Amino acid sequence: MSSDTQLDQRRHDDAPVTTSKTIEPSRALLAEAVTINRPAQELYEFWRNPRNLLPVMENIQAIEVIDDTRSRWTVKAPGERELSWESVVTKDVPGKEIYWQSAPGADIANSGRIEFREAGARGTVVRATIAYDPPGGAIGQFIAKLFQREPRIQARRDLRRFKQLMETGEIATAARTRKQFEEEQG
Repeated sequence: MSSDTQLDQRRHDDAPVTTSKTIEPSRALLAEAVTINRPAQELYEFWRNPRNLLPVMENIQAIEVIDDTRSRWTVKAPGERELSWESVVTKDVPGKEIYWQSAPGADIANSGRIEFREAGARGTVVRATIAYDPPGGAIGQFIAKLFQREPRIQARRDLRRFKQLMETGEIATAARTRKQFEEEQG
């Protein structure tokens, strides 16, 4: 196969971003995992309802469920800004994995999957893989890191909170009072 043919194939790869063999240079790809001492089916069912994710994901301002496969997400961004997009479930394997893709016109184009894999007596390995176009490219990604709003940082924290909630029924916080907690959330 000629190098021109290979290059042409890479440009026309229609696989979801998280499974594509070629990722656009401007896209960021991250993967984080945590083992949770709960059955995969239970974790999947919790995650499948986007409304359940508001207390788990600290960066999310709002999730509006549109229908069984679509929801509108609004997140905090650096500089007191908000970004939003419509998320569309593109593949759903009950008890095992959920794939999504942002609809056209998203403030931040993204796609990903969340996987739930049995880990025997240890529970379930939950793995999040996310591809996104950082607003402002590499500079925007750097600024997001400075403000602790970068998706890799958020994914790690969110999975830890998900683990806490599913194993203990609550999410630990450093706040001593509800008012302090609300001030901490900004």
